[in-house]
Amino acid sequence: MNALVNHQFKLVRRPVGMVQRSDFEYSSAPVVQPGDGEVLVKILYISLDPAMRGWMKEGKSYVPPVGIGEVMRAGAVGRVISSNDPGIAVGDHVVGILGVQEYAVAKAKQLTRVDPGMAPLPVYLGTLGMPGMTAYFGLLDVGKAKAGDTVVVSGAAGAVGQVVGQVAKIKGCRVVGIAGGRDKCDYLRSIGFDAAIDYKNEDLKAALKQHCPKGVDVYFDNVGGEILDAVLTQLAMHARIVICGAISQYNEATMKGPANYMSLLVNRATMQGMVVFDYASRYGEAAREMAAWMASGQLKTREHIVEGLETFPETLAKLFTGENTGKLVLKVASS
Repeated sequence: MNALVNHQFKLVRRPVGMVQRSDFEYSSAPVVQPGDGEVLVKILYISLDPAMRGWMKEGKSYVPPVGIGEVMRAGAVGRVISSNDPGIAVGDHVVGILGVQEYAVAKAKQLTRVDPGMAPLPVYLGTLGMPGMTAYFGLLDVGKAKAGDTVVVSGAAGAVGQVVGQVAKIKGCRVVGIAGGRDKCDYLRSIGFDAAIDYKNEDLKAALKQHCPKGVDVYFDNVGGEILDAVLTQLAMHARIVICGAISQYNEATMKGPANYMSLLVNRATMQGMVVFDYASRYGEAAREMAAWMASGQLKTREHIVEGLETFPETLAKLFTGENTGKLVLKVASS
């Protein structure tokens, strides 16, 4: 075991604008053995999420920033190859915050065992992972979506957005997705969205009026910026806006706030931020319900898998250029 070498990406510079390979150091180090209550995990798949861009910024947030010289933070799923904890055995598959690397030592209590027989491992980083939990609790607990509501979701072809739309349909809502490009909009219609707006090639405000004639009851926002401004002009009375992310703004030096926020006053609407970690004690509840929807065919998943740990910086950038459809995952090794 001591002969194993761990390749990893460390953050060496806080990005300015788009993430660059030069913001990281690709290095190697000997694999260390787990201590008491720890396990050694061979990482198979790494989750690439927009939140990672925020984790690289210095300043106050819902989690501390990744330190300079530290392994880049990331969720991952892998197989246990050494264990010093009675609750997790060698051969078990686990998911947790394991970092952008080939091997990770982690405390067993911070990992969750998963069953590759129930769903493919990448699904535990998407629909049955943090993005799926974000969609479920953001839509139902924060957005309070109910049957008959018109739900609009931006970044709709991404990991979170695709789940938001499908869960809303399951709950009896009318669902309109906003995405960039014909292929993404075709995908949204194929998984049950009532309408899809191509913001790159359509007049967004006109399309929102067309597809949401009674206004928007719930807006699940993943992008911020001009799209948020446009949706604010189309709110229904007592609308609920869920602020999940603002990917259009993450690479900007100064984030732009909403220009049409007075629509909240006029329509007695609410805008509330949500962080998925607040719902950690309820993940099991959501996972069970969504797994049942998947088994029945009501909830479909799509993963965009790129192979090779060494491609990490360029693959992460796909999130911000809109090149991915579905959950973006980096394949590190075969199981």
